[in-house]
Amino acid sequence: MLWYPFCVLRYSNQNFFGKLTMRPRIPMLDATQNSTSAGEFDSDARVLMNGLIEIGSKTPLMFGTHMFNINGTQRRYGWVQCSRDITTEECRTCLSNMLEGVESCCEEKKVWRIFSPSCIVMYETQPFFLNGSQLLQPPTHQEQAQEGSKTRSGIIIFIVVAIIVVVALLGFGIHYFCCWKWKNDQKVVQKGGLDLIFSQDETENEDIVNGDLPVLPLSTIVKITNNFSDDYKLGKGGFGSVYKGVLLDGRQIAVKRLSKTSVQGVEEFKNEVILIAKLQHRNLVRLLACSIDKNEKLLIYEYMPNSSLDFHLFDKEKGAELDWKQRLNIINGIAKGLSYLHEDSRFRVIHRDLKASNILLDNEMNPKISDFGLARTFGGDQREANTNRVVGTYGYMAPEYVTEGLFSVKSDVFSFGVLLLEIITGKRVNKFHRLEHGESLLIHAWNLWREEKGLELMDSLIEKSYVDNEFLKCMHIGLLCVQEDAADRPIMSSVVHMLASDSFLPSPTRPAFSVGRSVIERGSSSNNCLHYSANQLTLSEVTPR
Repeated sequence: MLWYPFCVLRYSNQNFFGKLTMRPRIPMLDATQNSTSAGEFDSDARVLMNGLIEIGSKTPLMFGTHMFNINGTQRRYGWVQCSRDITTEECRTCLSNMLEGVESCCEEKKVWRIFSPSCIVMYETQPFFLNGSQLLQPPTHQEQAQEGSKTRSGIIIFIVVAIIVVVALLGFGIHYFCCWKWKNDQKVVQKGGLDLIFSQDETENEDIVNGDLPVLPLSTIVKITNNFSDDYKLGKGGFGSVYKGVLLDGRQIAVKRLSKTSVQGVEEFKNEVILIAKLQHRNLVRLLACSIDKNEKLLIYEYMPNSSLDFHLFDKEKGAELDWKQRLNIINGIAKGLSYLHEDSRFRVIHRDLKASNILLDNEMNPKISDFGLARTFGGDQREANTNRVVGTYGYMAPEYVTEGLFSVKSDVFSFGVLLLEIITGKRVNKFHRLEHGESLLIHAWNLWREEKGLELMDSLIEKSYVDNEFLKCMHIGLLCVQEDAADRPIMSSVVHMLASDSFLPSPTRPAFSVGRSVIERGSSSNNCLHYSANQLTLSEVTPR
C-alpha cells in the first residue's frame, strides 16, 4: 500500500474490495513535535476526534476534517477518512480502532498520523488545506505573518526545483537523442519480462503472428546458438531440431527450428505461434517469441532443463529417479493443463498429439504440455470436428479419430489415458506387445483389472515408493479414459477431480482396439503400407486385423 495525503494505492494477490482491514496499522510521528502538556490527548482532543469520527463516517465521502481548540488556546486539526468500499458502520469501527491505538504510540505527540488499509486518522498542528475550507477559523495576524514567510520560502523552493528539473530534462533529452541516433535501426520489445531486440527491416513477416508476441531477429538467434551448432542441440525430430541458447541477460531459452524438408509446413508453424501465444497456464510450455526470416521459421520457448518425460520414463537409470510421488505430480499436472485447454482457456483447444515426448519437465520436474503444431480450436458450442488428414502418433490416437477422422476433447482424453498408463507402468504403448496373448498395453491393463491383479501392472522401479490405493486409482482412471466409446470417457475436469478425491469411480468397459502396426496415409491404397513421420508424428490410418 502507498498512502498519500489525498489518495491511496493498493495492490494485492487477494480480493480486498468491500472487506474491513485494520492491519497493518502504520503510525507516522513527528519526533520534534512533543506535547508540552502531559496527557493532552486524554482531554478535549479525544472527545473532539470521536465527534469527528461520528460525523465523517456518515458522509457520502466517508471523510471529515475539523479545527479544534485544545484547552481554549491551542489549535489542532483532525482528519478522518475511510475507503468507500466498506460500510458506514465498518468505517466507524475502523476509525475508532485507530484512535484507540493512539495511547500506545502517539499520546505525547502533537503531530501524528495512523494508517491502515481501510481507514486513516491524522492529528496535526497545521491545517490540511491552505484555503477553501469553511471548517477552519480565520488565522490571527501572527499566523498570517508566518504564512507569508512560508509562502516566500515556498516560492524560492519552487524556483530551485524548477531549475533542477529543467536541467535534468535537458540532459536526459541529449542522452536519449544520442542513443536513438546510435540505434535508429532497432526496436526494443518487452513481453513477459523478456527483452527482445529486433531490427525494423526484419519484421516484414510479423503480420502472421499475434500482435502480443515479440519477434526475435535471426541474427540474434544465430549468435546465441553459435550458428545452430551441434554442441547446442537439445534434440531432433521430424519437425526439425531444438537448440539451447542464452540471452544477453543470462536467461536460457530453447529454439525450435523448422526443418526445411519437414512435412510440417508453414500452416502448422503459424498455428502453433498464434495459438500458444494466447495460452497461459503453469502446465503449458511458455512461448516467448518467434522468428520468420530468410526462409527460417523458429519458435523460442522457455528452457526446460529436465528435457521431456520420455527421456526419463523409458530409461532404467533415469526412470528409477522418478519415484511414485513425482509420477503422481506429473499425472496431476498434465491433467490440469489439458483441462485448461479444453474448458478454461480463451478457446476450446484440442491438442491432438499428447504423448510422453511432448511433456517437458522444468527444474522441479513439473510437467508442461508442449508442441501445439497440430492443435485445433473450437468456438462457441462446437464439440467435435472432422478431418481428412489424420495426424497423430501410433498408440495414442483414439479409434474414432483413426477410422473416421473425428476429433474432440474426448480424443485428447484417450491420449491422456494412454499416457497415464505409460507413466505407471514405465512401458511404451507402441512397443508393448505380449506375443503369447497378442495383447496391447491397454488390453493387458484391462485384463489385470478384471482379474483384480492391478498391482502386477506396476513399473518395478517404483515398488519401494508407490501407494497401493493411489496406484490402483490411477490405473482405474486410465482405463476410464481409453474406453472405446468416446461418450463413456470422462472430461478432463472430472479426471482432475477424480485424481484429487476418493469419490466413487464407475467400472471401465473394454478399451479401444489395439492400433495395428501397419499404417497408411488416408487416401492411399490399403496394399501400400508405410510409416509417414513428421515431428515424431505418425500420420496414420489403421488397417484392422
